[in-house]
Amino acid sequence: MDFGLVLQTDPPASAVVGLMRRAERNGFRYGWTFDSAVLWQEPFVIYSRILEHTTKMTVGPMVTNPGTRTWEVTASTFATLNDMYGNRTVCGIGRGDSAMRVAGRKPNTLARLGEAMDVIRDLAEGREADVDGQRLRLPWVKNGKLPIWMAAYGPKALALAGEKADGFILQLADPFLTEWMVKAVRKAAADAGRDPASITICVAAPAYVGDDLAHAREQCRWFGGMVGNHVADLVSRYGEHSGLVPEALTEYIKARQGYDYSHHGRTDNPDTAFVPDEIVDRFCLLGPPQAHIDKLKALRELGVDQFALYAMHDAREAAIDAYGQQVIPALR
Repeated sequence: MDFGLVLQTDPPASAVVGLMRRAERNGFRYGWTFDSAVLWQEPFVIYSRILEHTTKMTVGPMVTNPGTRTWEVTASTFATLNDMYGNRTVCGIGRGDSAMRVAGRKPNTLARLGEAMDVIRDLAEGREADVDGQRLRLPWVKNGKLPIWMAAYGPKALALAGEKADGFILQLADPFLTEWMVKAVRKAAADAGRDPASITICVAAPAYVGDDLAHAREQCRWFGGMVGNHVADLVSRYGEHSGLVPEALTEYIKARQGYDYSHHGRTDNPDTAFVPDEIVDRFCLLGPPQAHIDKLKALRELGVDQFALYAMHDAREAAIDAYGQQVIPALR
Protein backbone atom coordinates (compact mmCIF):
# COMPACT_ATOMS: atom_id res chain seq x y z
CA MET A 1 0.00 0.00 0.00
CA ASP A 2 1.22 3.50 -0.87
CA PHE A 3 0.71 6.53 1.36
CA GLY A 4 0.02 10.17 0.58
CA LEU A 5 -0.18 13.35 2.63
CA VAL A 6 -3.01 15.84 1.91
CA LEU A 7 -2.62 19.49 2.94
CA GLN A 8 -4.32 22.81 2.36
CA THR A 9 -2.04 25.42 0.82
CA ASP A 10 -2.30 27.91 3.66
CA PRO A 11 0.50 30.46 3.91
CA PRO A 12 3.34 30.29 4.46
CA ALA A 13 3.97 27.98 1.52
CA SER A 14 7.32 27.09 3.09
CA ALA A 15 5.42 25.23 5.84
CA VAL A 16 3.59 23.14 3.23
CA VAL A 17 6.91 22.31 1.57
CA GLY A 18 8.43 21.45 4.94
CA LEU A 19 5.62 19.05 5.83
CA MET A 20 5.88 17.34 2.46
CA ARG A 21 9.63 16.88 2.95
CA ARG A 22 8.94 15.42 6.38
CA ALA A 23 6.36 13.10 4.84
CA GLU A 24 8.80 11.82 2.21
CA ARG A 25 11.39 11.10 4.91
CA ASN A 26 8.72 9.05 6.67
CA GLY A 27 7.89 6.91 3.64
CA PHE A 28 5.01 8.86 2.05
CA ARG A 29 5.21 8.65 -1.73
CA TYR A 30 2.47 11.14 -2.69
CA GLY A 31 1.95 14.78 -1.78
CA TRP A 32 -1.57 16.09 -2.37
CA THR A 33 -3.16 19.50 -1.78
CA PHE A 34 -6.58 21.08 -2.00
CA ASP A 35 -7.15 23.30 -5.07
CA SER A 36 -9.47 26.26 -4.53
CA ALA A 37 -7.97 29.52 -5.73
CA VAL A 38 -10.01 31.84 -3.49
CA LEU A 39 -9.66 29.88 -0.26
CA TRP A 40 -5.98 28.91 -0.48
CA GLN A 41 -2.75 29.77 -2.25
CA GLU A 42 -2.10 28.51 -5.79
CA PRO A 43 -0.99 24.87 -5.48
CA PHE A 44 0.88 24.51 -8.77
CA VAL A 45 3.37 27.18 -7.73
CA ILE A 46 3.94 25.29 -4.50
CA TYR A 47 4.26 21.92 -6.30
CA SER A 48 7.34 23.24 -8.05
CA ARG A 49 9.00 23.88 -4.68
CA ILE A 50 7.89 20.52 -3.27
CA LEU A 51 9.32 18.72 -6.29
CA GLU A 52 12.56 20.69 -6.01
CA HIS A 53 12.98 19.77 -2.34
CA THR A 54 12.01 16.10 -2.57
CA THR A 55 13.53 13.29 -4.59
CA LYS A 56 10.77 10.81 -5.48
CA MET A 57 7.48 12.23 -4.23
CA THR A 58 4.62 12.47 -6.73
CA VAL A 59 2.46 15.58 -6.31
CA GLY A 60 -0.99 16.65 -7.43
CA PRO A 61 -4.31 18.25 -6.49
CA MET A 62 -7.01 16.51 -4.48
CA VAL A 63 -8.77 17.73 -6.48
CA THR A 64 -8.74 20.20 -9.35
CA ASN A 65 -11.69 20.65 -11.72
CA PRO A 66 -12.38 21.48 -15.39
CA GLY A 67 -13.82 24.95 -14.69
CA THR A 68 -11.29 27.17 -12.94
CA ARG A 69 -8.54 26.82 -15.57
CA THR A 70 -8.74 26.20 -19.29
CA TRP A 71 -7.82 22.63 -20.12
CA GLU A 72 -4.74 23.46 -22.16
CA VAL A 73 -3.41 25.56 -19.28
CA THR A 74 -3.95 22.70 -16.82
CA ALA A 75 -2.25 20.24 -19.16
CA SER A 76 0.66 22.59 -19.87
CA THR A 77 1.20 23.22 -16.16
CA PHE A 78 1.41 19.51 -15.38
CA ALA A 79 3.59 18.88 -18.43
CA THR A 80 5.98 21.67 -17.44
CA LEU A 81 6.41 20.24 -13.94
CA ASN A 82 6.96 16.79 -15.43
CA ASP A 83 9.56 18.12 -17.85
CA MET A 84 11.39 19.86 -15.02
CA TYR A 85 11.23 17.05 -12.45
CA GLY A 86 10.63 13.82 -14.35
CA ASN A 87 6.96 12.76 -14.56
CA ARG A 88 6.25 13.16 -10.85
CA THR A 89 2.72 14.55 -11.03
CA VAL A 90 -0.78 13.09 -10.88
CA CYS A 91 -3.98 14.92 -11.77
CA GLY A 92 -6.69 14.40 -9.16
CA ILE A 93 -9.89 15.86 -10.60
CA GLY A 94 -13.59 16.16 -9.85
CA ARG A 95 -16.64 18.25 -10.70
CA GLY A 96 -15.49 21.16 -8.52
CA ASP A 97 -17.04 21.88 -5.13
CA SER A 98 -15.42 24.68 -3.13
CA ALA A 99 -13.45 26.11 -6.07
CA MET A 100 -16.57 26.63 -8.16
CA ARG A 101 -19.14 27.48 -5.50
CA VAL A 102 -16.97 30.05 -3.73
CA ALA A 103 -16.65 31.82 -7.09
CA GLY A 104 -20.43 31.76 -7.57
CA ARG A 105 -20.45 29.01 -10.18
CA LYS A 106 -22.06 25.58 -10.24
CA PRO A 107 -19.92 22.43 -10.25
CA ASN A 108 -19.13 21.08 -13.70
CA THR A 109 -21.32 18.45 -15.32
CA LEU A 110 -20.06 14.89 -15.52
CA ALA A 111 -20.09 15.13 -19.31
CA ARG A 112 -17.73 18.10 -19.17
CA LEU A 113 -15.55 16.37 -16.59
CA GLY A 114 -15.26 13.26 -18.74
CA GLU A 115 -14.27 15.29 -21.78
CA ALA A 116 -11.74 17.30 -19.77
CA MET A 117 -10.04 14.17 -18.42
CA ASP A 118 -9.37 12.91 -21.93
CA VAL A 119 -8.16 16.28 -23.20
CA ILE A 120 -5.88 17.06 -20.26
CA ARG A 121 -4.27 13.61 -20.36
CA ASP A 122 -3.75 13.72 -24.13
CA LEU A 123 -2.24 17.20 -24.16
CA ALA A 124 0.00 16.57 -21.13
CA GLU A 125 1.31 13.38 -22.75
CA GLY A 126 2.05 15.09 -26.06
CA ARG A 127 -0.96 14.00 -28.12
CA GLU A 128 -3.33 16.17 -30.10
CA ALA A 129 -6.74 16.93 -28.58
CA ASP A 130 -9.88 18.87 -29.45
CA VAL A 131 -10.40 21.94 -27.22
CA ASP A 132 -13.58 23.86 -27.98
CA GLY A 133 -13.47 22.76 -31.61
CA GLN A 134 -9.79 23.58 -32.05
CA ARG A 135 -7.19 20.86 -32.53
CA LEU A 136 -4.30 21.55 -30.17
CA ARG A 137 -1.02 19.88 -29.26
CA LEU A 138 1.83 20.90 -26.95
CA PRO A 139 4.76 20.43 -29.38
CA TRP A 140 7.45 20.60 -26.70
CA VAL A 141 6.15 17.65 -24.64
CA LYS A 142 8.46 14.63 -24.84
CA ASN A 143 7.74 11.37 -23.02
CA GLY A 144 5.14 13.02 -20.82
CA LYS A 145 3.03 10.93 -18.45
CA LEU A 146 -0.01 12.16 -16.50
CA PRO A 147 -2.29 9.72 -14.66
CA ILE A 148 -5.82 11.08 -14.15
CA TRP A 149 -7.47 10.09 -10.86
CA MET A 150 -11.12 11.01 -10.43
CA ALA A 151 -12.94 11.73 -7.17
CA ALA A 152 -16.50 10.41 -7.02
CA TYR A 153 -19.37 9.36 -4.73
CA GLY A 154 -22.59 9.03 -6.75
CA PRO A 155 -23.47 6.21 -9.16
CA LYS A 156 -22.99 8.18 -12.39
CA ALA A 157 -19.69 9.62 -11.20
CA LEU A 158 -18.47 6.19 -10.10
CA ALA A 159 -19.36 4.85 -13.54
CA LEU A 160 -17.42 7.66 -15.23
CA ALA A 161 -14.38 6.94 -13.04
CA GLY A 162 -14.51 3.31 -14.12
CA GLU A 163 -14.87 4.22 -17.78
CA LYS A 164 -12.16 6.88 -18.08
CA ALA A 165 -9.95 7.41 -15.03
CA ASP A 166 -6.56 5.88 -14.26
CA GLY A 167 -7.36 6.07 -10.56
CA PHE A 168 -10.37 6.48 -8.26
CA ILE A 169 -10.27 8.81 -5.23
CA LEU A 170 -12.74 8.05 -2.44
CA GLN A 171 -12.81 10.70 0.25
CA LEU A 172 -13.83 8.58 3.24
CA ALA A 173 -12.38 5.50 4.93
CA ASP A 174 -15.44 3.46 5.83
CA PRO A 175 -14.85 -0.17 4.77
CA PHE A 176 -18.53 -0.85 3.96
CA LEU A 177 -18.83 2.15 1.66
CA THR A 178 -15.37 1.57 0.21
CA GLU A 179 -16.32 -1.96 -0.82
CA TRP A 180 -19.59 -0.74 -2.38
CA MET A 181 -17.93 2.04 -4.37
CA VAL A 182 -14.86 0.10 -5.48
CA LYS A 183 -17.15 -2.62 -6.86
CA ALA A 184 -19.15 0.02 -8.76
CA VAL A 185 -16.01 1.53 -10.30
CA ARG A 186 -14.58 -1.83 -11.29
CA LYS A 187 -17.87 -3.01 -12.79
CA ALA A 188 -18.02 0.14 -14.91
CA ALA A 189 -14.45 -0.46 -16.04
CA ALA A 190 -15.25 -4.03 -17.05
CA ASP A 191 -18.40 -2.92 -18.86
CA ALA A 192 -16.28 -0.42 -20.80
CA GLY A 193 -13.86 -3.14 -21.85
CA ARG A 194 -11.12 -2.03 -19.48
CA ASP A 195 -9.12 -4.11 -17.03
CA PRO A 196 -10.71 -3.29 -13.62
CA ALA A 197 -7.44 -4.07 -11.85
CA SER A 198 -5.69 -1.32 -13.83
CA ILE A 199 -7.52 1.41 -11.88
CA THR A 200 -5.61 2.62 -8.82
CA ILE A 201 -7.83 2.91 -5.74
CA CYS A 202 -7.03 5.76 -3.35
CA VAL A 203 -8.88 6.28 -0.06
CA ALA A 204 -8.40 9.72 1.50
CA ALA A 205 -9.42 10.65 5.05
CA PRO A 206 -8.16 12.38 8.20
CA ALA A 207 -5.92 10.31 10.45
CA TYR A 208 -5.29 11.31 14.06
CA VAL A 209 -2.91 9.18 16.11
CA GLY A 210 -3.38 9.15 19.90
CA ASP A 211 -5.29 7.72 22.83
CA ASP A 212 -7.60 10.70 23.46
CA LEU A 213 -10.44 9.62 21.18
CA ALA A 214 -12.76 12.49 22.16
CA HIS A 215 -10.14 15.07 21.17
CA ALA A 216 -9.32 13.22 17.95
CA ARG A 217 -13.00 13.22 16.99
CA GLU A 218 -13.30 16.97 17.52
CA GLN A 219 -10.21 17.57 15.41
CA CYS A 220 -11.61 15.49 12.53
CA ARG A 221 -15.35 16.21 12.73
CA TRP A 222 -14.97 18.78 9.93
CA PHE A 223 -14.48 15.89 7.50
CA GLY A 224 -18.00 14.56 8.06
CA GLY A 225 -19.28 18.02 7.20
CA MET A 226 -17.22 18.16 4.03
CA VAL A 227 -18.42 14.73 2.90
CA GLY A 228 -21.96 15.67 3.92
CA ASN A 229 -21.83 18.58 1.50
CA HIS A 230 -21.27 16.15 -1.37
CA VAL A 231 -23.88 13.74 -0.02
CA ALA A 232 -26.45 16.54 0.06
CA ASP A 233 -25.89 16.99 -3.68
CA LEU A 234 -26.53 13.29 -4.22
CA VAL A 235 -29.73 13.34 -2.17
CA SER A 236 -31.04 16.33 -4.11
CA ARG A 237 -30.26 14.55 -7.37
CA TYR A 238 -31.35 10.99 -6.63
CA GLY A 239 -33.64 11.24 -3.61
CA GLU A 240 -33.14 10.06 -0.05
CA HIS A 241 -34.28 6.46 -0.56
CA SER A 242 -33.50 5.94 -4.23
CA GLY A 243 -31.41 2.85 -3.67
CA LEU A 244 -28.73 4.40 -5.88
CA VAL A 245 -26.79 5.81 -2.91
CA PRO A 246 -26.23 3.71 0.25
CA GLU A 247 -28.32 4.85 3.19
CA ALA A 248 -25.22 4.42 5.34
CA LEU A 249 -23.94 7.48 3.50
CA THR A 250 -27.12 9.57 3.42
CA GLU A 251 -28.75 8.98 6.80
CA TYR A 252 -26.52 11.25 8.87
CA ILE A 253 -27.09 14.44 6.85
CA LYS A 254 -30.75 14.79 7.88
CA ALA A 255 -29.75 17.29 10.58
CA ARG A 256 -27.51 19.27 8.21
CA GLN A 257 -28.50 22.96 8.06
CA GLY A 258 -26.09 24.45 5.56
CA TYR A 259 -22.43 24.91 4.72
CA ASP A 260 -20.10 27.92 4.84
CA TYR A 261 -17.09 27.44 2.59
CA SER A 262 -15.02 29.96 4.54
CA HIS A 263 -14.54 27.12 7.08
CA HIS A 264 -14.06 24.38 4.46
CA GLY A 265 -11.72 21.67 5.72
CA ARG A 266 -11.09 23.46 9.03
CA THR A 267 -11.18 22.04 12.54
CA ASP A 268 -13.17 25.08 13.69
CA ASN A 269 -15.93 24.55 11.11
CA PRO A 270 -19.21 25.48 12.87
CA ASP A 271 -21.30 23.63 10.26
CA THR A 272 -20.31 20.17 11.47
CA ALA A 273 -22.22 19.92 14.76
CA PHE A 274 -24.69 17.60 13.01
CA VAL A 275 -21.95 15.00 12.39
CA PRO A 276 -22.26 12.21 15.01
CA ASP A 277 -19.30 10.45 16.60
CA GLU A 278 -20.20 7.26 14.74
CA ILE A 279 -19.65 8.95 11.37
CA VAL A 280 -16.33 10.44 12.47
CA ASP A 281 -15.18 7.00 13.58
CA ARG A 282 -16.35 5.37 10.36
CA PHE A 283 -15.01 7.96 7.92
CA CYS A 284 -11.67 8.70 9.64
CA LEU A 285 -8.77 6.80 11.22
CA LEU A 286 -8.49 7.53 14.94
CA GLY A 287 -6.75 6.03 17.95
CA PRO A 288 -3.38 4.40 18.64
CA PRO A 289 -1.20 3.19 15.75
CA GLN A 290 -2.53 -0.37 15.88
CA ALA A 291 -6.09 0.87 15.27
CA HIS A 292 -4.86 2.59 12.10
CA ILE A 293 -2.97 -0.51 11.00
CA ASP A 294 -6.01 -2.74 11.50
CA LYS A 295 -8.33 -0.47 9.52
CA LEU A 296 -5.83 0.01 6.72
CA LYS A 297 -5.33 -3.74 6.41
CA ALA A 298 -9.10 -4.12 6.05
CA LEU A 299 -9.12 -1.45 3.34
CA ARG A 300 -6.21 -3.09 1.57
CA GLU A 301 -8.17 -6.34 1.45
CA LEU A 302 -10.92 -4.43 -0.37
CA GLY A 303 -8.47 -3.40 -3.08
CA VAL A 304 -7.26 -0.02 -1.79
CA ASP A 305 -3.82 0.81 -3.23
CA GLN A 306 -3.15 4.09 -1.45
CA PHE A 307 -4.21 5.80 1.75
CA ALA A 308 -3.97 9.60 1.58
CA LEU A 309 -3.85 11.17 5.04
CA TYR A 310 -5.66 14.48 5.51
CA ALA A 311 -3.58 16.40 8.05
CA MET A 312 -5.91 19.28 8.87
CA HIS A 313 -5.69 19.08 12.66
CA ASP A 314 -3.46 20.09 15.56
CA ALA A 315 -1.04 17.14 15.37
CA ARG A 316 0.21 17.10 11.79
CA GLU A 317 3.86 16.38 12.53
CA ALA A 318 2.96 13.74 15.11
CA ALA A 319 0.69 11.94 12.65
CA ILE A 320 3.31 12.01 9.89
CA ASP A 321 5.98 10.66 12.23
CA ALA A 322 3.73 7.98 13.77
CA TYR A 323 2.82 6.74 10.31
CA GLY A 324 6.46 6.70 9.27
CA GLN A 325 7.63 4.88 12.36
CA GLN A 326 4.80 2.37 12.93
CA VAL A 327 1.96 2.38 10.40
CA ILE A 328 3.66 2.47 7.00
CA PRO A 329 6.19 -0.29 7.86
CA ALA A 330 3.31 -2.55 8.88
CA LEU A 331 1.52 -2.07 5.53
CA ARG A 332 4.51 -2.34 3.19
